[in-house]
Amino acid sequence: MKRLSDTATDRALTRATYAGLLALALAAPFLGLYPVFVMKLLCFALFACAFNLLLGFTGLLSFGHAAFFGFSAYVTGWCIKSQGWTPEVALLAGMAVAALLGLGMGLLAIRRQGIYFAMITLALAQMVFFICLQAPFTGGEDGLQGVERGALFGLLPLQDDLTLYYVVLAVFLACFLAIGRIVTSPFGQVLKMIRENEPRAISLGYEVDRYKLLAFVLSAALSGLAGSLKTLVMGFATLSDVHWSMSGEVILMSLLGGVGTLFGPVLGAGIVVGLQNLLADKVGAWVTVIIGAIFVLCVLAFRKGMVGELIAWRERQRLAARA
Repeated sequence: MKRLSDTATDRALTRATYAGLLALALAAPFLGLYPVFVMKLLCFALFACAFNLLLGFTGLLSFGHAAFFGFSAYVTGWCIKSQGWTPEVALLAGMAVAALLGLGMGLLAIRRQGIYFAMITLALAQMVFFICLQAPFTGGEDGLQGVERGALFGLLPLQDDLTLYYVVLAVFLACFLAIGRIVTSPFGQVLKMIRENEPRAISLGYEVDRYKLLAFVLSAALSGLAGSLKTLVMGFATLSDVHWSMSGEVILMSLLGGVGTLFGPVLGAGIVVGLQNLLADKVGAWVTVIIGAIFVLCVLAFRKGMVGELIAWRERQRLAARA
């Protein structure tokens, strides 16, 4: 009975926390926060959540997720600027291209494990980077500039930052809830079993490669949506979006917040993007060194990430209360 009471208390606390965060997100533009900055944070938070679906819940470390984020950013920018597509169609196009790219990369990489999987994804992502550098539609080193936001469904003008903010927030919330539903579904439970003990999953008759490939494609598609939204918000797509360092940043975000937790990547993205925005004008290129030092300290102090350590502390408190 006490155990059920503890579980109910934890659920109520979690719901209250999420409700408070939702209220804060809805009120953010009226609290003095710059809407474009918060939209950028939400885009990277979605990117980190998508990456965490692969690393945290499937156990696959990809060094190539910048390929999906950056290439989709280019596709969406090109569709809007050169083809005159509406933003919702361009976003779907970027997401679809990322899913197809993820399918191709996944078919090549998914049969390998550990460092071999990571290196294959990195090599394939570098190929995508050089395609973006040389292809005529990407603008080369200049990137795609001046991407118009347009009107959503031809009705809702997105030039207003406040309007676009709530559109981006709605997309982020929908994707966050979808990821939560995926990881708690029977499919998500199989992914966790693959992460914990892949040979056992194989022995139980699960087609492990098929599950890992589907997780890879889902992660790629959501990463592509994040990149597409980023182009819509910022109005440009550049080579930094598809560079290998972007893959490093999303790994950093996930590890800081807590791999294998739902909210951890969001917190990690907030820390990294916030520090970059706060320190960029003050210390210039040294911001990378400072973030790296903070990462080292956090890894030493919070082995499971900030949210992961909080969950572990709560579990220890519960066990101590039962003793």
